[in-house]
Amino acid sequence: MTVSDDLYDDAHIAFLEQMWGEGYLSPGGPEEVSRVLTGLDLAGKNVLDIGCGSGAITLSLARDHGAGHVVGVDVETPVCDAARSRIAAAGLQDRVSIKQVSPGPFEFDDQSFDVVFSKDSIIHIPDKDFLSAEVFRVLKPGGWFAASDWLIAHDDTPSEDMQHYIKLEALDFAMASPTRYAEALHGVGFQDVTLSRRNAWDAQVGEQELASQVGPDRSDLENKHAASCIADQIKTWTAMVKVLKSGEHCPHHIRAQRPA
Repeated sequence: MTVSDDLYDDAHIAFLEQMWGEGYLSPGGPEEVSRVLTGLDLAGKNVLDIGCGSGAITLSLARDHGAGHVVGVDVETPVCDAARSRIAAAGLQDRVSIKQVSPGPFEFDDQSFDVVFSKDSIIHIPDKDFLSAEVFRVLKPGGWFAASDWLIAHDDTPSEDMQHYIKLEALDFAMASPTRYAEALHGVGFQDVTLSRRNAWDAQVGEQELASQVGPDRSDLENKHAASCIADQIKTWTAMVKVLKSGEHCPHHIRAQRPA
């Protein structure tokens, strides 16, 4: 992948961080990370963060949740550079590392991690069976997969509204249904598979963000990111809220355990 192929360049990162908080490229901030991890104890554990983005979550897994060591992986240079800078500034290079990877098998030995985490990133991985198998492989027996992701409610052709939204996002979305995720996870041997729908929360947050873009924050956003950029983002958010409220776009929390 070349720099020109990056989906999240510096300008895109800057806009998303203004919307969602420094180092966060999807909604909810540290509170949503905690919700994804509800009931899991990371203290002293080895954790893999798939799609680490610009590093705030990877850092939080160590600093706020007590993980012994966290490895964040991503495929893009700008976000990995931003993540490394953030971790260096926090002085946690001994407990947090960032690895830029290529699409394909994880570059880790079998049974390397106690927990595999991901927040709104595995949407970019098309083959959910392969993803599930790789997560299972690198987890230690008894380890947990804890993730959030943006799903689609069905496995049929997306509606016109959904196709319009995906086109506006201009990202390589590979959305799958809750049924498809459950099949993939069970198929490789996971147990205690749960998928929890998050539409109501995401729709509410999306509406609040859209209101800020078209209202009191628009001038500041345009000064920082250009009027044309904000106009495009308003179109995207409007389309996103519509399919969130219809339920076709259905973010979920995902949890599964490798048998002990």
